[in-house]
Amino acid sequence: MDTEDLIGRLAAELRPVRRLPHPLRRAATWLGFALLAVAACVAWFGPRHDLMERLERPHEVAQLLFALATGVLAAVAAFELSLPDRSSRWVLLPLPAAAAWVGSLGMGCLADVARMGPQALVLGTSWGCFRFILLMGVPLALSLVWMLRHAGPIRPVPVAVLGGLAGAAISAVGLSLFHHLDAALMVLAWHGGTTLLVVVAAVFAGRAWQERASVGFTAA
Repeated sequence: MDTEDLIGRLAAELRPVRRLPHPLRRAATWLGFALLAVAACVAWFGPRHDLMERLERPHEVAQLLFALATGVLAAVAAFELSLPDRSSRWVLLPLPAAAAWVGSLGMGCLADVARMGPQALVLGTSWGCFRFILLMGVPLALSLVWMLRHAGPIRPVPVAVLGGLAGAAISAVGLSLFHHLDAALMVLAWHGGTTLLVVVAAVFAGRAWQERASVGFTAA
């Protein structure tokens, strides 16, 4: 077979490739799904009895807004990083919101100490927080990674980490709306700690994804 025949056969077998929607549109689709899932859980469990009282405290509102901003910006950054022509600096997008989230939790701890005294520093257990963020955050992160499954050979570790952060942060917002925790230190330890655990798990998952993508690319 000569070169012209080969080119002709290859051209005849070509199929049109569907262009992916804009990253912001895809991120909005995932965020809509994630917020609906979390809202369904809040509706199932019912809002916490002191929710309106809590929303009158500035640091409580700041915690919710910064956690939500962390999840939204992490999702947007993940979809942007899934494209090869995007700058790797997109990974920095959620960091200011995440730092503000942690800072607002620290402000809550100080407010609790001023209001309750040393009792506010007593750290208890809240396995309910752990279970909800883990069992909700991980599936949400996996759903985001599934939407970005074709990005494996590009930046799998940052994409997986951002997916984990997005899922865990949005889950933490939902948890705050129905799960009762009096002390901000408890919120910092259990919400923040479980979110960090999901992100660390995403690091290992991203590395495994990268290795599989490398093996597939080498085999191809």
